[in-house]
Amino acid sequence: MSDQVLKLVMVAVVVIISLATGRPAVMAMRSDRSLPALGFGEAFAAGIFLGAGLIHMLGDSQSAFDAAHINYPFAMVICGSVMLLLLWVEHLANHGMGSPSGNSRFLPLTAVAMLSIHSLLMGAAFGVSSSVALTVVIFIAVLAHKGSASFALGLELGRSEFSKRSAWRLFLVFVVMFPFGALVGQALSTASDAHPLVEASIGAAAAGTFLFFGTLHGLASSPMINRCCNQREFIAAVGGFAVMAVVAIWT
Repeated sequence: MSDQVLKLVMVAVVVIISLATGRPAVMAMRSDRSLPALGFGEAFAAGIFLGAGLIHMLGDSQSAFDAAHINYPFAMVICGSVMLLLLWVEHLANHGMGSPSGNSRFLPLTAVAMLSIHSLLMGAAFGVSSSVALTVVIFIAVLAHKGSASFALGLELGRSEFSKRSAWRLFLVFVVMFPFGALVGQALSTASDAHPLVEASIGAAAAGTFLFFGTLHGLASSPMINRCCNQREFIAAVGGFAVMAVVAIWT
């Protein structure tokens, strides 16, 4: 089986799992019952993301930059920037929770945006990967997360004020992001021979989403969540990150 056929089969599996777990939740009647216990699965997926992001993707990306004799830690900067972007989106959701008006639409839209960005970058890293081992690692990480994420997002959309048709369309946006990202990554893989840092850059960005969903996402007790909901403090966090990025030029 060629690498492209293997990737095609894996993408099909991911899409099927997303639809199978998310569609019943989207189409279910609104209910006040509590969410099913997904704690174990979410914790496992977080561990997978943390390991895949740190051990495989970020390390491989930085090694590619090192091999190109680039002394600046671009992989770390790209990864950290993506984490801050997703953290900002989560702050928007937290801010929306404090305002009663529009919450039932704002929160599901924010969830769709965050998970779609995550899926797009995962798909791009999956498609551009020239290593079978890394492709399998990404596939395992996606499988560990897609089922619970699709189900939770489906419930969020199904219980919102969106009509079932609108909720289903929003859910499909999330579903297609992974195969679309894989197509983009596959197209860029042809350019990675002439520009080897393309794959490294996409891998670093995807590692940022992996590390975010493995650490900061949804952790209300995290200092980066508690202390950065205020706009001034969030700008301070971004400023601190920017200072370290600039200092790295001379270190």
